[in-house]
Order: sequence, then C-alpha cells, then structure tokens
Amino acid sequence: MTVDPGRDRRPLVGAPLPAALAGMPARSVPEARPTPLQKHYVLLSAPALVLGTVAITALEMGVVLGSPLIKLCVVIAAPLLAIANADAIVRIWRSAWAWMPVDATKGRFRLAWVAVGVLLYVLLLAASWLVLTA
Repeated sequence: MTVDPGRDRRPLVGAPLPAALAGMPARSVPEARPTPLQKHYVLLSAPALVLGTVAITALEMGVVLGSPLIKLCVVIAAPLLAIANADAIVRIWRSAWAWMPVDATKGRFRLAWVAVGVLLYVLLLAASWLVLTA
C-alpha cells in the first residue's frame, strides 16, 4: 500500500459539514504546493536549538563571544536555522495568498507574520556575523 503524502491536504469533495459548522467561515485552506523542506523542518531546527542552548549556556558561564566553542556552534547552527526559517517564510507567504480570496483578514494576518519572519531572518544573519567576526 502506498501512502500519498498530500492526501490530507486535498479538500474533501462532497463531504457534508456537521450542523455546528454549517455557515461558519473557513477554518483552513488546503496547501496546494508544499515546500520541499517542509518534512525536514524539525530535523533542521532541532540541532540548531541544541547548539543554541550550548552557546547561550557557555556565554552565561562567562565564555567570551569570540571563543571557538561559540563560533563552532554558530557555524553549524546558523545555516541550518537560516534554511529552516527561509522555508517557513515561503510557507507562510503561500498561506497568506491562499487565504486572500477566502478571508482577506486572515491573509493579511499571515502577511504580518511574513514581515516578522523576514525581520528575524535579518537578525539571525546579523547575530551570526557578529559572532563570527568577534
């Protein structure tokens, strides 16, 4: 038996809504084009989380910002986090535009999160540069 990874993303055609949901606004929009790294998001983020924890703990224990330990953590974790966050920003961007015809308010809300994601991405790059040049 083969499993279709997009099976749960296709809308159910002709499926009746429960009476409690009839007439309610849409709660979700099917994802038409999943990003290539979506399945690997946790695998990219988890090592960055662990390395970030090591680096922050070392800094709190008095290790200087330019130490080899901190730089090693940043060299490994920053690219992983940058890739995972870029993929997440693309997913949120696509979600925003998928919501626009259904509920423009939800679409604009997601566009606000795209702006936050881009800002945090720039901060990630700036913090990485700060550590690597220290």
